[in-house]
Order: sequence, then structure tokens, then C-alpha cells
Amino acid sequence: MNTNVIQIHKNECIHCQVDSALSFRPLVEYLKGRLKTEKSVKSEFYRFLLQKIEKDDVLLGNISAEDLSQYKDTLELIFTILTPLMDNENDLFWALSTPIPDKIFFSTNAFYKFFKDHDPKNKVTKDNEPVEKKQLKFIYNAILSRFYNFTPLLKNEIIYAHINPETKLTQYYNIQTDTKFVDILHKGDLPELNFEELGRYFQNDTELEYLVKHLPLSNFLFEGFTIISITDVTLQHAIDGIRDALVDHNYQTEAYKHVIHALKTLSGNGKVEFGLMPFLTVNNKLVFDNQEFSQSMLINSAKASNLEEEVFYSLVEKYKENPRAIFVSSINDDQISKDPFLRVLKEAGVCSYSVLPIYYNNQLAGVLEVYSEEEVVVDDKLLSRLRPAMPLIGQLFQYSIEEFDAKMDEVLMDKFTALQPSVQWKFNEAVWHFLRNNGSQKLKEIETITFKHMYPLFGAIDIRNSTTERNKALKDDMEVQLNSLIDTLKAIRKHVSLELTDKLLFNCKDWIKRIGDFASSNEENKLNEFLEMEVYPFLSIIKGNYPVTAEFVDRYFEVIVPQTGAAFANRRQLEVSMQLINTEVSQYLERSQANLQASYPCYFAKFRTDGVEYDIYIGQEIAPDKPFDLLYLKNIRLWQLTSMVDIARLSKGLISEMPRSLETTQLIFIHSNAIDISFRNDERRFDVEGAYNIRYEVVKKRIDKVLIKGTDERLTQPHKIAMVYFNPEEAKEYMEYIKYMQVQGYLNDDLEELELDELQGVSGLKALRVGVKYLESKTGTKDDVARKLKPKEVKSIEKEIAKVLQR
Repeated sequence: MNTNVIQIHKNECIHCQVDSALSFRPLVEYLKGRLKTEKSVKSEFYRFLLQKIEKDDVLLGNISAEDLSQYKDTLELIFTILTPLMDNENDLFWALSTPIPDKIFFSTNAFYKFFKDHDPKNKVTKDNEPVEKKQLKFIYNAILSRFYNFTPLLKNEIIYAHINPETKLTQYYNIQTDTKFVDILHKGDLPELNFEELGRYFQNDTELEYLVKHLPLSNFLFEGFTIISITDVTLQHAIDGIRDALVDHNYQTEAYKHVIHALKTLSGNGKVEFGLMPFLTVNNKLVFDNQEFSQSMLINSAKASNLEEEVFYSLVEKYKENPRAIFVSSINDDQISKDPFLRVLKEAGVCSYSVLPIYYNNQLAGVLEVYSEEEVVVDDKLLSRLRPAMPLIGQLFQYSIEEFDAKMDEVLMDKFTALQPSVQWKFNEAVWHFLRNNGSQKLKEIETITFKHMYPLFGAIDIRNSTTERNKALKDDMEVQLNSLIDTLKAIRKHVSLELTDKLLFNCKDWIKRIGDFASSNEENKLNEFLEMEVYPFLSIIKGNYPVTAEFVDRYFEVIVPQTGAAFANRRQLEVSMQLINTEVSQYLERSQANLQASYPCYFAKFRTDGVEYDIYIGQEIAPDKPFDLLYLKNIRLWQLTSMVDIARLSKGLISEMPRSLETTQLIFIHSNAIDISFRNDERRFDVEGAYNIRYEVVKKRIDKVLIKGTDERLTQPHKIAMVYFNPEEAKEYMEYIKYMQVQGYLNDDLEELELDELQGVSGLKALRVGVKYLESKTGTKDDVARKLKPKEVKSIEKEIAKVLQR
């Protein structure tokens, strides 16, 4: 034990903070209290120490730290009672100090050596507060806790950092101060404190200003001694460092370096290095060529040795199937023959190499590498030191995986568009190639996504006469607006005599006659120009100069508010009706196409026009791992026809809910030949490739208004499904479907085979048209679901349909 006095603070004024007296009287009072209750053999120790202290009266009064060296025997007895008997004073960091820690007068040899060997400048704190301020907080902490039962301002602990000269690693120590044997005396009555007000000072970190003013230290006396203990918290500090990396949300290179440094601190061995390898995947396949997570010795060694990617990937995939801890204390030729991947590590200068699997939520998230240029054995002692960090590393790997996936999605959304699962796998590959090669400046443009030999299906659900309905709604609304304006101008004329008012009235009446003949948007623009350039400035000036007219003018402007005004009521009703149809049809298609994906993946693109149009592409390249057969094409064609019946029934059922009644037409374009499609990055959509394929696009965009040959009748009609085709064989297949659906009660027995007028650049078009059988008639009674057929007829049709689907 050591009785040399250690001056903790050399230049700071500590005694000026508060009066204090070094005394053992609080310990004496404590021992007397314990003797009243202690019945074991410990009481003899307490009694003996109590007699020894009371024998020397000077210990009960105010004694200097320097004078205590002559009472070493008594101090050693105090040490024996206040510390566990099994503790060795050469290993225990323990000491006694003045009531306000300033001078250490008794310490273990280990404590004394610690203070002599460690520079206080290495103290690690979260702020740069002066020592005097920290000591003042310590004093008030003790006072508030003792007299007011108030939560401490700060913990009575200080963290010191020290670089071990042997391992070159940083070690951390927690220095704690125990005030159990410090009595705090106060002169007179204790002042009352407003803790609500004090709380506001705490929020601003100015609580000392309040306390110094309301709780002056001149009225207090600290008497007794403090116990100082030092604990090695290196392991906990390292774990906290890893946790901080997670909290800071920095999961890239800097966080990985920080975690690796913390792991080295945990290991306590400066010769040990660590590598981190999160398992990042693209389409469920591992990828490693990523610059942000290149903290793996194995990956870097493999790259340096130009190891083929396939070999490396197969190695890791094999490990992923059977994850386990691998320990190689010294890489030799025998082990290289068993595990060839060790060769690249040896070439990189690695002598020992170990792998520990890291899990997150019971799922393998990556591996932790432990390696060294020297022979190192990863034993139970090292593993036990690393074990607390494993869950945190698992969390870090999970964040890395999520960060990587988010970046993949970000590029997908930026370079492409919202993608369907059926084709996203190919976009994932393209994005990964872009990210991998972009880091080495090899590729600046992302590759084009192409699917070859795809079978197209096109369908259109159009709102009948939508342009006519829109023009009618516009004319009705403009009439309301002009009549309201006429009423406003007449009201103004009663209060203001201006010839310009009569001219505007004349113009308004003239426009009411002209709106019935609106034939183009140009005339609508002229009306809007008249209102904005002539009418509205006039109304604004009149309202400003003649307050009596404000009521009339404001009432007119309320009429033309798009969201609520009467001059937009018809257009709002039309918009609500159109949205109702489009929303219900879109939701139906979304639900229905999900079932299609279950049979065979296909690309399904839906577009909003005045109605809803959709493209479907199906073929082998959509799902390379699943064999394609024409059976799936026939199945989706039958679905298309069935869905058109459902949509026609759905839209008819919505009429009673529409503020403006609208009807729909249903159109299918039949195209048997396969085409190629590619994703246009600039337009964020798929389009056809090649001159022949482009003809398909041209036809499908023009057939919606095609006429029946020799007539003025549009092919598309409400309550009917129209199917346009070129090849008679295509019609034959669909006629089998129609016959089947007539028997099932979906379609009427009114099939028409029609020839169509030539379109610009397109001739030879033909069509099938058939009526939809609705579930309920206009009178509300059920229609006959099917024409009664003889059993032989039914059986014959079913056989024909089966042959078509199997062919």
C-alpha cells in the first residue's frame, strides 16, 4: 500500500469552491451504526477499527493529507474492511482522497502506478468543460442528492484513455468517486428551490447560474473522505463504439473502419486484424464487387490474384449452404490443397485466417474475418471477447444490405420506372452491371433491356363518345358562366353608368349564341382571352372604385372557382364519372393480372387515356428458368376475352352511381406473330423493336376509331366486344373461345364477322364482334345464363376448347 500524496489537480482552484475538512468521523458513525445490527464475526473487525480510529483523536477532526502517512496501519485496516478480502492490492485500482477529490493520501500500489504512468491529458470527455466547472457540478451533485433527493447532474465518473505500449491499442478506464463517507453540513435553514425553474436552466445547460445564486456554497461544509476506484472498461467502450456506428447511421466505409478498430480493441491483440464481409445479393445471387464494403481481406486478395469470379462465387455459395466457423492458425501447403482459396491469402501475406458466421434474425448476414500476418490461434478467450459484438455486427451487416438494396431501387426508379416482378430481375442485373462498372469508369450509360420473341396482347376499354361528352360539359358550363356574368354586369349597370358595361353585355350575349357551335379549342381560347383581357380587369377596377358593386363581383368569381363553382359543375361531374370507371377498371385489371402471373410470368403495362388501355407480353425470355409453351398464350387469350366481359358488366353496373352517365366499349387486337420489345430509358417504357414490329404499334393505335367497311358505323360499340385481326387462323382460335363463352353464359349468340375500312397505311383488317350477356336485364330480372344445348353439343364444344388449349 502507498501513503504518498498524489495531487490530482495542480493548477486549478478546488478549495475555493467550498469549505472541506478531511476527517474519518463519518466512517466512525457508520461503524457504530453497523455494530448495532451486525451479529456476525464482522462486528469484531468493525469494533477493532473503531477503537483504533477513536484512539487517535486527530483522525476525528480536520487533518491534512500529508499527516496521514504516520497512520498507515489504520488506513490499511480501512482498506481491508471496505474492499473484498480476495482482492489483491497489486491488481486493484483503489484509493482514498479528500472530501472534494483533490489529494489522494492512500492508495494501492496498482493505483499509484496507474497515476504515475498515465498522462491526464489522455482523458476522454464528450465536452471541453474546465476542471473547475466540472468540480462545481460534482459538489452540487452531492448537495442536491443528499438534501433534495434530486437526480444527479452528472455521474461521478471520468473516462481515461491510454495507449498500451506493447499492443499499441487504446485502453479505457472508468474513474469513479464514492461519497458515502462524506458528511455535508449546512449553516442555518436550507433554502427552497424552484425545481420547475431549475429544470429550464438544465435544458439550457446553465443550471450552475441558478444554483450559485440560490444555493451559495459558502454555507456548506464537506467533511470526511472519498473513495476512488478505477475499472478497465475497454471491452464495454469498444462495444459502445460499434453501437455508435449503428446509431450514427453511417454504414459505409467509415463505419466499417470504425468497427474494425473497435474489434481490435476488443481482441486486446495488436497482431490481429479483422475483415467484414456482408452478403449482398442481386436476384438472390451473392455479389462482392462493391467499393463501399471492401473491408474483406479475402475479397481484396482474390481481386489482387485475379481469381475468377465464378470460382470465388461458388466457394462462398458453398459456404452459405453450410455456414460454420473456420479456424486456420497457420496456412500451409496441406491446407491449401484442401481449400484452394487459402492460396490467395497466403500470397497476400496472411499467415492465419479464421471465419466466423454472422447472423441477423437467425438469417446469415455475412462473415467476420480474423487474420494476421503471424501465427495466431483464435481460442476461446478471444472468442469470448468478440462474442458481445456479434449481434451488433449482424445489425451493421443488415443495414449494409438494406443500404445496398435501397441504392439498387434508387437507380431502378431513376433509370427506369415502377417495375413489375416478372421483369424486374433483368433490370436488377442491368443496375448491378451499371453500379459495378461505373466505379471503374468503364460504363457511363446503362445497358438497354430487351426481351425477344414475345407474344403481344392489346386491349382497350374506352369511354364512349368521351370527346363529345367533354365538349357538351364545357358548353353547358360556359353557358352558366356567361349567364352569371350577364347578371353581374346588369347589377353593375344599376349603380355605375358606363357605356363599356353595355358593350360587354352585348359581347356576352353574342358568345352565348356562339358556344353552341364550338368546333375547336381555338374558339374556346378566344372566349378565355375575352374574359381575361377585357372582363376581369373591368370587374377588378369597378369593384375597387365602387364598393357597392363588390357583392356582385365576388358572387361571380365564386361561380368560376373550379373546385366548387357552378360554372365547372358539368365538367366536375364528367370527371368524377370518368374517374369512377377508370378506377374500377384499373383495380379489376390489377387484381386479375395477379392471377395470370401465377400461371406464367408476363409483362402487364396499363395506360390511362380517356379510358384504360393495356399491353401484355408473354414469352420464354420473361422467365428463362421456366419452360414456355403456347398453352400459356392460349390461356391468357381466353382470360383477355373473359375479362372484357367482366369489365363490360362492371362499367354497366356503375351507371347508377355516376353523376353523368357514361358507357364503355371493349376492343381486342389479335396478333399471333412474336415481336421484340426493349425498354426506352428516355421514355421510361417498353416499346417494340424493328420495322415489322413497329407496324403492330401503328395498327393498335389507329383501330379504336375504325369503321365497318362501306358504312359510317364505328366498330367499337357499347355492350359489345370487338376483336380486330389480319389472319383468318387467328379468328378461328377466338371463335372457339367465343363459342365456349356463349355456352357458359358470358356472351350473346350474335357473333358478327366484319370487314373494316382501310386505315392510313393499313389494309386488310377484319373483325369479330359479339354482344355481352349481362347478369341482370333492365327490369331487374335474371337473364337466361345460356341457350339450352343438347348434351352432345355441350360435350362436342368442350372437346374443341380442350384441343385448342392443349395444342
